[in-house]
Amino acid sequence: MSVPSFPPLFSGLAVEGQIDPFDKACAEAARGCDAGLVVYNLKASALQGAMVFAPDVALADAMTMLPLCGVGFQNALGALAPPEVAVHLEWNGGIKINGASCGQMRVAASGTEPDVEPDWLVVGLELPLWPESEDMGKTPDQTALYAEGCADVSADRLIEAWVKQTLVGINRWTEDGAANLHKEWRGLAHGIGEAIDMDEKSGTFLGVDERFGMLIRDVETTHLVPLTHLLENS
Repeated sequence: MSVPSFPPLFSGLAVEGQIDPFDKACAEAARGCDAGLVVYNLKASALQGAMVFAPDVALADAMTMLPLCGVGFQNALGALAPPEVAVHLEWNGGIKINGASCGQMRVAASGTEPDVEPDWLVVGLELPLWPESEDMGKTPDQTALYAEGCADVSADRLIEAWVKQTLVGINRWTEDGAANLHKEWRGLAHGIGEAIDMDEKSGTFLGVDERFGMLIRDVETTHLVPLTHLLENS
């Protein structure tokens, strides 16, 4: 496995063992590292990576980086994997490959106030490469990348492609706004039109608002669960 190569303005930081790149990226961001830091841990059984952003918009708008990174991942894997491999994105950051859960996105920021511009924001990616058990029949709703016909997709190339495709998405979002991102994300979204429970609210998942907040319709009204609900403690 080679050392990943990232676009200009991005820099890589490899960690090993049990070090979580997401936690490491949050710590580096809190210490004032430059935006564009990519922390990664490429194990034989899993790919873990995290990107540090320095948003110049309020947190509620900066949270768009979560679905944007999700679309970036789908575009990256779509370019490397066989064409029959299907990737879908859950609103809460979950990733589905060929209909089964396969990893997730995570997000943290320097603060939680939606109308305040954060000092930093980190989006993490966790992706199992090999299943924990050879008997996958016991967990048919869970899978791993190499169990879905993607054994030729190396972790270093995939994280390179994820960063590159995410950068393409950021540039497009900056120049043209979020309309195209909404269209791409909705085409990949899992569960729209289905029953859902989220943040103590139950109903039908209608889709998202302009800031990608989840819209849940019950018998009486439509509830909004903002993306900031997904922030992890940093």
